[in-house]
Amino acid sequence: MESWREHMPQGMMLKSDGFASNLYAPEGACTLQDFCAERGIAYHHTEIPVRLDTFASYGQAFQERLVANLEEKNVESVVRLPEGFLLRLEDGEELRARRVVLAVGITHFKYVPEVFAKLGQEFVSHSYQHHDLAPFRGRSVVVIGGGASAIELSGLLREAGADAQLVARNKNLIFHNPPVIGRQRSWWQRIRNPKSGLGPGLKSRFFADWPSVFRYLPEAMRLELVRTTLGPSAGWTSKKQVVGRVPLLLGMTLEHAEVVDGKVRLTLRDADGGVRELLTEHIITGTGYKVDLERLQFLSPDIRRDVATVQCAPVLSADFESSVPGLYFVGLAAANTFGPVMRFAFGAGFAAQRVSKALVRSASRETDAVAAVGAASSTRREGTATHSFSDVRRGLKKE
Repeated sequence: MESWREHMPQGMMLKSDGFASNLYAPEGACTLQDFCAERGIAYHHTEIPVRLDTFASYGQAFQERLVANLEEKNVESVVRLPEGFLLRLEDGEELRARRVVLAVGITHFKYVPEVFAKLGQEFVSHSYQHHDLAPFRGRSVVVIGGGASAIELSGLLREAGADAQLVARNKNLIFHNPPVIGRQRSWWQRIRNPKSGLGPGLKSRFFADWPSVFRYLPEAMRLELVRTTLGPSAGWTSKKQVVGRVPLLLGMTLEHAEVVDGKVRLTLRDADGGVRELLTEHIITGTGYKVDLERLQFLSPDIRRDVATVQCAPVLSADFESSVPGLYFVGLAAANTFGPVMRFAFGAGFAAQRVSKALVRSASRETDAVAAVGAASSTRREGTATHSFSDVRRGLKKE
């Protein structure tokens, strides 16, 4: 939950509905609804937006109840061994595991446009870097992007006292429709435009409920669907924060950025070819995330070399296993294989079931193989079983 606790802006609302914001536990235990009922927090499956602080607290309570033995230590390196992997932790401890599941989320995949590459961190940053917006009070800030991160951040910056503007390539900003309260949809509307964990519509329902089928689509089709599905848009609660309150420069292409007298000068071009310059103290890019295996520098060079990739993302089996045996990827890194649902918390259920079953099957095969060796001692058998499950019992952060 570190990304939510420390990297999303305070005051943010989740785009996903309450029913689609559950963390996955067997038999549907520990839902967001259960958590809100225990804490006296207002909840509705669709009509009440989920606050960031509510979701982060829910995640913490979920971990304390179901994964009480979690150790929050950064993994400094993962090296391949003849049988499994060696993990070196930030405190110097070493851990051997036959299997490693990488659930790094968006942490390493922040995307900043190349035009800002030569600007220092004092002048340009990514939306992922800002939880507390108070340091921007009284400063001029330009937010780049037309998606949820950029749109909502620009509104929150204004509320925090910053002189914020929003620059986007899109000519229009897209907001989700607010929920219709107190009126049931007709039978035909439910059939034609069904609800899903990714929003309404037949396509969204397919992506949400059938990631295993998505994997069998032609590669070019999968990549295009992941690229274009659920494109830049903001939650309905952001509209009143932004429209009429934040200066908007829409339909603008960013051509150049340079530091002049301690400020950033942006050169923008509109659809008609007109050029406009903008001067600001700081740029925040709300330009999303792009999976790139080379960003995972804690993986040894030979592991990164041997993981088969498409567009820098790992190619995965039906069980989320990469071409390096025993190395699994879930979350955003799995989107090119299993579809857009992997970008959202709603996809955790499918991933958790697939991966956990694969780990149990693998451990069972290893135990059976040892038991088949008649001369093997009981100590050897027990040791094998213990190591087989070491990567299941222990949770670690991958930074």
